[in-house]
Amino acid sequence: MEKLSENKCFGGTQAVFSHASTSCNCEMTFGLFLPAEAKDGPVPVLWYLSGLTCTHENAMTKAGAQAWAAEQGIALIFPDTSPRGGDVADDEAYDLGKGAGFYVNATQAPWSTHFRMWDYLASELPELVGAEFPLDMSRQAITGHSMGGHGALTLALSLPGRFKSVSAFAPICNPTASDWGQKQFTAYLGEDAANWQAHDATVLMRDVGFDGPVLIDTGADDQFFELLGTEAMGAALAAQKQEATLRLQKGYDHSYFFVSTFMEDHVTFHAEALYTE
Repeated sequence: MEKLSENKCFGGTQAVFSHASTSCNCEMTFGLFLPAEAKDGPVPVLWYLSGLTCTHENAMTKAGAQAWAAEQGIALIFPDTSPRGGDVADDEAYDLGKGAGFYVNATQAPWSTHFRMWDYLASELPELVGAEFPLDMSRQAITGHSMGGHGALTLALSLPGRFKSVSAFAPICNPTASDWGQKQFTAYLGEDAANWQAHDATVLMRDVGFDGPVLIDTGADDQFFELLGTEAMGAALAAQKQEATLRLQKGYDHSYFFVSTFMEDHVTFHAEALYTE
């Protein structure tokens, strides 16, 4: 693993690392914020998964999460959204290929060689950071934005006991019923829609639920609202009688101005779960 940068940040450090990924078969990059408390021992972890077109850097520089994480003594991990490199398959469209991994294990050519983001985030990267840094991996939470909100919800719903809490900003909630999902799942997973169900947060919420609190914020003026499936998720939360808060924020759109506005709420929400025995 190579440290690419490190900066003092709210009493802690914001660093960026790269490493050879066995899951994605290429070099992968992630950001890691460690609060000052990490000098004295392992600290809780909040994962942040980014959305379409993003890298590890977008939330790291735009979301303002470090200030609130430092206040709570929580580490932040900012993974990339897809494999990268000259030999990694790509597409001219912004919503397929590099920057659009959708947090699945691709089974179809040419994507299957590198696009194994599920294994990377469910297994490889947690094992790596847990071994290398002062992180309390028994206290993890996860959040994300848009495509990353989809990933945060599906990982939390599919890995019982892994995360104490899950939240999302404008998540793609029902990708099997959206152009943000059907196109990508067909490319990555094949035409059999039965293989898509395990990566639809609405289906998972309705069928299994989450063993902890859930927080979802979506802008009422989100320009992509019709692609997100927020209403379907609301119905699934009600059907499951899930412990959850789903908020429509009047006047807010899909941007990082929206994300940064409500980041304090989300970090505080996760801190309450992470510090509750």
